[in-house]
Amino acid sequence: MNFAARLIFFSILLLTPCSLATRAETAPANDQPPLAPEKIVVETWCDTTFADPYRYMENLDDESVRQWLRQQAGHAQSVIDRIPRRKSLIKKMRDFDSRKSSRVYNLVITDNDWYFYLKRTPSDETGKLYCRKGYKGSEILLFDPAGLSKNGSAKYVVSNISPTDDGSKIAVSVAADGSEDDTVMIMDVPSGRMYPETIDRCRFASPSWLPDGSAFLYNRLNESGKHAIDRQKNSKVFLHYAGTDPSTDREVFSNTTNPELNINPEDIPLVYYDKDSRYLYAFVQNVDRRLTVYYAPASTLPETAIPWQPLLRPEDNIHDFAVTDKDLYLYTPENAPNFKLLRTSLQKPDIETAETIIPEDPDAVLGSFSLTSEGIYYTLSKNGVEVEFRHLKPGTVKPEKIKLPFPAGTIRLSAKGFTYPDVWIVISGWGSDYKRYRYDQAANRFIHETLSSPAEYPEYEDLVVKEIRVRSHDGVKVPLSLIYRKGMKRNGTNPLLFYGYGAYGRSLRPFFSPSFLLWTHKGGILAIAHVRGGGELGDAWHKAGMKATKPNTWKDLISCAEYVINKNYSSPAHIALKSASAGGILVGMAMTERPDLFAAVIPQVGAMNPLRGEETPNGPVNAPEFGTVKDSLECRALIQMDPYLHIRDGVRYPAALITAGINDPRVIAWQPAKFAARLQKASMSGKPVLFSTDFQSGHGIGDTKTKRFETLADVLSFAFWQTGHPDFQIRE
Repeated sequence: MNFAARLIFFSILLLTPCSLATRAETAPANDQPPLAPEKIVVETWCDTTFADPYRYMENLDDESVRQWLRQQAGHAQSVIDRIPRRKSLIKKMRDFDSRKSSRVYNLVITDNDWYFYLKRTPSDETGKLYCRKGYKGSEILLFDPAGLSKNGSAKYVVSNISPTDDGSKIAVSVAADGSEDDTVMIMDVPSGRMYPETIDRCRFASPSWLPDGSAFLYNRLNESGKHAIDRQKNSKVFLHYAGTDPSTDREVFSNTTNPELNINPEDIPLVYYDKDSRYLYAFVQNVDRRLTVYYAPASTLPETAIPWQPLLRPEDNIHDFAVTDKDLYLYTPENAPNFKLLRTSLQKPDIETAETIIPEDPDAVLGSFSLTSEGIYYTLSKNGVEVEFRHLKPGTVKPEKIKLPFPAGTIRLSAKGFTYPDVWIVISGWGSDYKRYRYDQAANRFIHETLSSPAEYPEYEDLVVKEIRVRSHDGVKVPLSLIYRKGMKRNGTNPLLFYGYGAYGRSLRPFFSPSFLLWTHKGGILAIAHVRGGGELGDAWHKAGMKATKPNTWKDLISCAEYVINKNYSSPAHIALKSASAGGILVGMAMTERPDLFAAVIPQVGAMNPLRGEETPNGPVNAPEFGTVKDSLECRALIQMDPYLHIRDGVRYPAALITAGINDPRVIAWQPAKFAARLQKASMSGKPVLFSTDFQSGHGIGDTKTKRFETLADVLSFAFWQTGHPDFQIRE
């Protein structure tokens, strides 16, 4: 098994649109939003003194702060609702949705071929849990989260499913209103009966079952409130036996049980059982991609103190690994920025002398790999947008390139394990819908096994995709994807929407979203900037956009904007920026550094005040990516990347649509709130600065279908309005 794929990514990452304001919380509209009062707090950080006028907003329990949030949300929604054609966008999104009779996701296949998955139909707001025996088996509805809502007061979604190896039991994690505060329930699958107990505070729950299906290992947060700064600190791993009281669960891995391991309070401990190797693997996680892992024979689990031994340390520079019964496979960028795959003994690992199984490719990034009985399958990605599928057969050194069913930019690779031949891929492109295939190695053919129903989108048959390399401020070439309709004229007036991210080494790989592509359907250009900080060009690309090198991230975006202007694709009056979460740094800093280049900026649940990030529940765990104020050099880097601190009075800033979620566990709502308040006071352009907090959502994860449609329609219509599209202009 590959372990990185199972880990919960708890950074402030979000790559898809998240929610704007819930309609139930909006207040009466006024001509102008209420400006927030200033209450100056003077503070010195690494020899630099700042006057923070909105520090008081960091107390989200202050009723005056919440009232301002509600007033801002009411004003923002009243303006958004006046944009012509916004409702027509939602109508078109519903049309797209109706073309698929079902959408299947979160698929888990057990060893004995039971399929567990979530499925949503056009009439569903969120996914229901189903199972079937084999790909062609009869479908059985197991669980509908809508049944948990009482009087419609909260909207529950299934966030994680973990079946036993034989499929006889399944742990189902649910969360309400985008909080990601999971509660774990257990179902006996044959009978459909739920066990009596529930386990709350399981945000990082990915339960790992023991082989007999009697118990599982899971992480649980402490009992602090959802906005408490210590919310994520000192979480613990417990062992739970199905049918017992969770208060009696045994604590098996934490900084309390294992003080000798020096687990930091902000680190997240996780333990997984692997049936193939019969070992327990204990992870100490933060956002550092270099793994810290201990292991012990599973037979020692009943012991009072499990004899953990170090397997991987950060200095080993291992980003993922997989095991067999005797071998340890290591995915690493050590002396190989595009990554390579090594092999050593599992029982007596020696990374220094490990054998290279897949060497680094100088022209492409080794993206993922899976072990099967037929050898190793893996992917190679060029510039993050062009992908190849390879197969290394047992006992050979030369891999075989496998021709895909259609050219793709993204491959999601999955397999059952090293004792099974099964391997599946899910492939897509900017204009190609996701399709799932089983690869038959003996016949060298792909067997179509897409669980979602098919659909046609003739609206996008004439899409043009241009993959470009743009020279950035320091001469480095940055990949830029341009997507638009055939026949588009380069006259400098096309509405152009930039989308980027640039953090954690995560790549913006080609994805298919009919609703997002409505920007092109209405005559606009989508521009995906693969800026540094992401992983499109390997580990070095990530390191070139983090901490002290973070300015490359937004300078890459600025260079891409200058390129599209110079090539007459668009012009400053017609360019909008959109990103989310950690991407708030990207678009916020691009805006403050070059406000003249953009007509609008849309940071959704964005990290807009990273200097204060460690004062948030999810902040300390993100220090390996952005830095800590405890280190003078990293503190200065945080200041340099902080959009809130770079807003200047009297500047003609672009229009802005800024969002937050009151239940957000990743980017606390006061970060975008402070940024919005400061921008509203400082901007002299006269353009709207709208700020909306959703009081029934969080980071956008777990939103209902309707909320996602409304959110994206808000974003697209606001961007079209501000970039001059004639169909979206508000008439006074």
